[in-house]
Amino acid sequence: MQRRNFLNALALGAGIVLPLGPHAWAATATASTSASATRRKLVVVMLRGAVDGLNVVAPVGDENYLRLRPTIGLAAPGMEGGALDLDGYFGLHPALAGLQPLWQHKKLAFVHASGSPDATRSHFDAQDYMESATPGRKNTPDGWMNRLVAVLPGNATPSRLLGIGPVMPRILAGTAAAVNLPNVASAAKADVLDRPEVAAAFDALYGGHPRFGRAYADGRTAHREVMDAAVETPQMMAADRGAPLPNGFPDDAARLATLMRNDPRIQLAFVALGGWDTHAAQGAGSGQLANRLAPLGQGLALLAERLGPLFDDTLVLVMSEFGRTARENGNGGTDHGHGNVMWLLGGKVNGGKVYGEWEGVGDAALNEGRDLPVNTDFRSVLAQVAERHLLLGDKQLLQVFPAMPQRTASFQVMKS
Repeated sequence: MQRRNFLNALALGAGIVLPLGPHAWAATATASTSASATRRKLVVVMLRGAVDGLNVVAPVGDENYLRLRPTIGLAAPGMEGGALDLDGYFGLHPALAGLQPLWQHKKLAFVHASGSPDATRSHFDAQDYMESATPGRKNTPDGWMNRLVAVLPGNATPSRLLGIGPVMPRILAGTAAAVNLPNVASAAKADVLDRPEVAAAFDALYGGHPRFGRAYADGRTAHREVMDAAVETPQMMAADRGAPLPNGFPDDAARLATLMRNDPRIQLAFVALGGWDTHAAQGAGSGQLANRLAPLGQGLALLAERLGPLFDDTLVLVMSEFGRTARENGNGGTDHGHGNVMWLLGGKVNGGKVYGEWEGVGDAALNEGRDLPVNTDFRSVLAQVAERHLLLGDKQLLQVFPAMPQRTASFQVMKS
């Protein structure tokens, strides 16, 4: 067996994929990268399916918001199921309450009305453009995180660039070495009571029991809610491109934190989560979107906690391919939109602020009369992270982002 085939077989047997391009073997075989070169970390979380940024960071202070979303809009802070106040105008979805301490400690910020300038509403094209960082170009051969690791100081050892998911993602593809680990098993699995005949027998036995009947009914209801939250429509599954639901993300986040603490060579990591294509029954403070956001928020908070002091040198970036329509549709959901919100967490973040050129959600401010506009190109935010956090120079930035927009962000979301 040839050396390359042997390594591929070994890696696949261990749940690891090594994309051995023309330069990857040399990088794999070289000496390990020093801890000082990999001290500053970057974790990217991709929400496949287009998360509804207008309910993640909701403009509850805009009178047009509930006019556009009479059934799925978040209530004002302080009301039942209401948003969590951020700055008196924007509110955070209540399912993300675990992130409030990071906001209060100025380690969490958002960039609203941001995203890809390309007008596509195709999940597949938009995700490719976000992962290649070349909107409108379908022939870019590699992902921007692969190009990024190639220009960082030190050797591009396989463990320096890490993915967690069922397949090697587009964003990690390229000539530099990378490792991809499978997700922790999904938290929502069918059990014996999901078999109709068994469920009927237990219902007959415990349904009307004077002592255990109420507890049994409550437990069955809770289980059905969890299983319903884990169900994806065929349309949603296609938009997710194999990415798992966020139910198991807390486990993946805890494992990632352990890996990053134990192996200083790990510097860049990527996780993709699906289930965000909420065309119907999206819900407001509770419901389908809330059920997705809760484990996402728990996982992000757990990642920050488990990283410990390492979190001060880590930037966690959450992004999605595009946003969703400002108006709810007739099915209590939202359709494919344009502008969205990016999340940034970490010790080097100028946190406690919602950044971006915000124009409100009045009819005249909406893109094509239906969506948030993209007033901040997502590459401007990525470049700021690469420059101010990972300390890249102009030449390196152009290598990572070869089609940078001429108009850059006017704000500084990252500290030096």
